Amino acid sequence: MTSIISRDADPDLLPEGLSDRLPAEAAAAGQVTRAMVDTMVSHGYAPVQPPLVEFERSLASRMEGTDRRQLVRYTDPASLRMLAMRSDMTVQIGRMAATVLQDAPRPLRLCYAGQVLTLRGNGVEPERERLQVGAEIIGADTAAAATESVRVAVAAIKAAGAREVSVDFTLPDLVDTLAAGSLPLKGNDVAAVRRELDAKDAGGLKSLGAHAYLPLLYATGPFDTAIEDLARIDAGGALASRIAGLRRIAAALGDEARLTLDPSERHGFEYQSWFGFTLYAGGLRNALGRGGTYRIGSENGHDEAATGFSLYPDPLIRAAAGVMPANRLFLPEGHDSDAAARLRAIGWQTVAALGEADDPAALGCTHVLRGREPQPL
Repeated sequence: MTSIISRDADPDLLPEGLSDRLPAEAAAAGQVTRAMVDTMVSHGYAPVQPPLVEFERSLASRMEGTDRRQLVRYTDPASLRMLAMRSDMTVQIGRMAATVLQDAPRPLRLCYAGQVLTLRGNGVEPERERLQVGAEIIGADTAAAATESVRVAVAAIKAAGAREVSVDFTLPDLVDTLAAGSLPLKGNDVAAVRRELDAKDAGGLKSLGAHAYLPLLYATGPFDTAIEDLARIDAGGALASRIAGLRRIAAALGDEARLTLDPSERHGFEYQSWFGFTLYAGGLRNALGRGGTYRIGSENGHDEAATGFSLYPDPLIRAAAGVMPANRLFLPEGHDSDAAARLRAIGWQTVAALGEADDPAALGCTHVLRGREPQPL
């Protein structure tokens, strides 16, 4: 519940949905971010760093489905134009691709990491500020590009410590595609059918007279069986290319992750086109990220296909923060500085004594330097 803080409230309180990262969590955030970005770079993605704040018009209009209501906005005292803090870095990558990198060779591979801020959280994810890490392929939305995106995303979260990874596939434009082909709907009914499928409401579909869409509610679950159920629904062939693409992506992943399919899922896929996916890991309640194919547009007529993913690794960070480092070395007064430098070079964290009263255990150390070698406390 939103609270109203009076002028006399504690000035050190943070706004709702915002929090500090204390040392253990901040260290874990750095490690997780480096592991993810290093994985993307190793696959040929070039890092970029867009600014935290842009003109609201650019952030709100570049991609279909962007929610202007989630932007934290204020007036720029220099230009008197409305500014907004980014709520999704993907939109900024789209701007860069359409402007300063419009002449770069395609496909253009870019990756990024940074904080994003939304106006409000929700019941499932109350945090308003989150770390977003991602990668985009600009200029391609093919099955090959989708396959690469999924595989790189899986590799990135595994490098950051995720285990028992699962990937849930979806087809965000499923209803539109079927409605324009083998399962026609009246214009006003398309949005209503989408809503009922999102809610998994069989009764709602029946009340709309959309009985032909009912089997989509049950074409879900483990990929191998769900894709066959979906293929049987697509008697008219409207989804043939999409089903072939899903099979290709799944075959390329092999046993890298557990695969499931929910073809009518749209939550979190507001600007994706024919393909989307969600990433999960064992022991973590919330999704670690989403991705898929989409289009980058602009007011000057730019229109370009793209494929990518965004990861939100805070659950991994919180899990990693609870694991104490096993290589934190206390350096007594008068220690051998050359030995300490050698140990730092091979991965030890060192904490130098500033006085005789310093307690190695209280300072979180696991070892103490005796002579030239570390000894357990």
